[in-house]
Amino acid sequence: MAYDTRTIEERWQQRWREDRVFNVSADHQRQKYYCLEMLPYPSGRIHVGHIRNYSIGDANCWFKRLQGYNVLHAIGWDAMGLPAENAALKHGVAPAEWTYSNIRHMRETLQQLGFSYDWDREIATCHPGYYKWNQWFFLKLLEHDMAYRARRSLNWCPKCNTVLANEQVTPSGCCWRHEETLVQKVELDQWFVRTTRYADRLLDGLKRLEGPWPDRVLAMQRNWIGRSEGCRFGFKVDGLASSIEVFSTRVDTVFGCSAVVIAAAHPIARALAAGTDQAAAVDEFIRSEAAAPPSAPDEDREKLGVFTGRYAINPFSGEQVPIWLANFVLMDFGTGAVFCQPAHDQRDFEFACKYELTIRPVVRPSDGELSNASVMDAAFTEDGVLEYSGIYSGLSSAEARRRMASDAQTHGFGAATVQYRLRDWGISRQRYWGTPIPVIYCDSCGIVPVPEGELPIVLPEVADWKETVGSPLGQNEAFVNVRCPKCHSAARRETDTMDTFVDSSWYFLRYLDPRNERAPFERSIADYWMPIDQYIGGVEHAVGHLIYFRFWTMFLRDIGLLSPSEPAAALFTQGMVCGRSYRCPAHDYLTPSEAVGPAEAPRCPKCGLELVVRVDKVSKSKLNAPDSDVLIDRYGADAVRMFSLFGGPPVKDLEWSEAGIEGCSRFLQRIVRAVERWGTARGASAGVADEAPDALALRRKTHRTIVRVTRDLGEEFQHNTAIAALMELVNELYRGTDGRDVQALPAPLSAAVAEALDVLVRLLVPFAPHLAEEMNERLGSKQYLARRAWPEADPALLVDDEVELPVQVLGKLRGQIRVARGADQATVLAAIHADDALARQLEGKQLIRVVLVPDRMVNLVVRG
Repeated sequence: MAYDTRTIEERWQQRWREDRVFNVSADHQRQKYYCLEMLPYPSGRIHVGHIRNYSIGDANCWFKRLQGYNVLHAIGWDAMGLPAENAALKHGVAPAEWTYSNIRHMRETLQQLGFSYDWDREIATCHPGYYKWNQWFFLKLLEHDMAYRARRSLNWCPKCNTVLANEQVTPSGCCWRHEETLVQKVELDQWFVRTTRYADRLLDGLKRLEGPWPDRVLAMQRNWIGRSEGCRFGFKVDGLASSIEVFSTRVDTVFGCSAVVIAAAHPIARALAAGTDQAAAVDEFIRSEAAAPPSAPDEDREKLGVFTGRYAINPFSGEQVPIWLANFVLMDFGTGAVFCQPAHDQRDFEFACKYELTIRPVVRPSDGELSNASVMDAAFTEDGVLEYSGIYSGLSSAEARRRMASDAQTHGFGAATVQYRLRDWGISRQRYWGTPIPVIYCDSCGIVPVPEGELPIVLPEVADWKETVGSPLGQNEAFVNVRCPKCHSAARRETDTMDTFVDSSWYFLRYLDPRNERAPFERSIADYWMPIDQYIGGVEHAVGHLIYFRFWTMFLRDIGLLSPSEPAAALFTQGMVCGRSYRCPAHDYLTPSEAVGPAEAPRCPKCGLELVVRVDKVSKSKLNAPDSDVLIDRYGADAVRMFSLFGGPPVKDLEWSEAGIEGCSRFLQRIVRAVERWGTARGASAGVADEAPDALALRRKTHRTIVRVTRDLGEEFQHNTAIAALMELVNELYRGTDGRDVQALPAPLSAAVAEALDVLVRLLVPFAPHLAEEMNERLGSKQYLARRAWPEADPALLVDDEVELPVQVLGKLRGQIRVARGADQATVLAAIHADDALARQLEGKQLIRVVLVPDRMVNLVVRG
């Protein structure tokens, strides 16, 4: 029997498509199951990282489908935003042309791979029929005071020529898309969404996700939201109408305050230094900080600062303290000012040591002495008991914090408050390839929303496509110049477009009702399918997409469009797919085929330099991503998909290996040969007790394999061990038949072989669906596997015929014997005497009594 992968795979893809096998609709008589992988950006090629992600999801869908669930599995394209526009610029074509061409190619590859998508639900976020609803949602945000325009200091990527949200800046201060491009700070008027209003709900919701969501993702979101309980209070400054507001979680240390420290971008920074001899130094510090983006996380940066020449009054102690500027205080976090307490904060301690500020301990350990400032080599940061703190001396830190916050409120200079690290989401982008923001600016009426009836505002075509300063939309007079919807006077349209994360914040809802022209989706349909039962994607989206799409769901629930408050009941984050990259110090990255010389020390063919070999996440830029089309053509889609699941635990990183695909291909060929040889095996199924030993052994292996694969798919998401179990079953099938042809098999064994083959193809379908369907048909089934049931194990075949029986002598464990289940005392004693080690324990001793607990243990009472 020939295993022609192309013919088999194309035949089943066509049949699935013609018979709409994977198309589903809401069916209240069946339990639903919504499985979803994060939608891809159409870069032009489906790479092996995509294949692993989608293979995990598809295996899960097949498993649930055979278990009887009504399974929704859909796909679409995250097709707008900076990546597509930058790629189009690089290739000198319009973004629409580039994007739709890539979508066509990637769709063909996904269909070649045979993923069980309901293709009638396919969406592309760049289509006006999709982004119309982005604009509609924006109007709803405006209507509910959830969207606003403000001038802020924002992150600017000079390579993308646009602002970035905080979540799009890496910890090293670089652009999320250009990892070597440092982000700058600019002042701009931008559109924001009030995500901070949902900070507590986003945080509280994580408690309900514990278990079904990975602990690492939950921890990352908690840290990003960053809820802090503390006290906000003001330091008065002579000559200023308002105080410098600070927030601290450790107000109990305020009597040791050595300075007030503010951000270089603080609006009063220059005013503080004006007229002092520090004015020039402060001005230079502010300019240098504005020009130098952070190159490391705040806690790792060298602490730099400058004295302003001015002083503030500590509202608790009445003491005068200097006011400094420092690079570790950020304007967009908290109030942009802190009080410096070097004895009880390590960052402040380092700053004070550098600039010779006073270090004054005021909190001692509950069971110890107050630190001596002259010999301190680190701050004491724990809670304790206050000293040298006025009326609060002798109080515990916790009690002092409560009283201080209460007193601050009583005397009108502060209050207890909660602060968040989370900032409002800046959604404006100064680029073309995004959703136009539906507002109009009128000199008379101000900001005017575009009427809903005029949606969508369609992106105009740009004839001369090239990189411009600012959005190309701003140079399109026909787009910009409009009439005000209120007063009908001349007005101008907003030329910023929406952040691409808006598209991916609700796409999973459009899958539910993708052709609805009256609404983004019908609530009754969403009530059936939502929430997503299993969401699958990379952990790198933990504090970007995964926060935004949780927020969006909560907002839609609040305005009556949805029932659930969380979008996904369970989340699985797969490991990265890695490949070997070869980098020449002179010629950048080379493909593996270009390397010359021995594998352990390859050299560049152009200059002869030794190449740097690394195992990195697969990337087109590093030339370490194998061409998926070539792999499919060479080995078949099933082998490629199977290796992506078998190469290691899905939660771990996987190093791509063509040898591994070859191994999976050989395994699938063994299955083909098994069906060819024994596919006509038949016979009446015998009872467990009456079967021949070889038939019974095969049946036991078959049913234990059902248990293992079911457990690994259903409870542990361990596809690699499930596939290993199938390999063991195939080995047992070959071993149990002992090379005999089907005609030579006795009836019990023939029946066991027929059962094993039938179970095998049903267990195989999540991993190699084309071949499984082909073998299912060749075994005589008239049904698609998608419409058959998942096999169930016979409990009687899961019980061992033999047991390991612990043997005790005078109550002490001396060994174990293997006996038939239910063995009587005579059989047990015979086995004990047949075991050399146990027999030596009994030499020269008289057996007084035998205590036998059948199948559990035996204790021998002896004398002598």
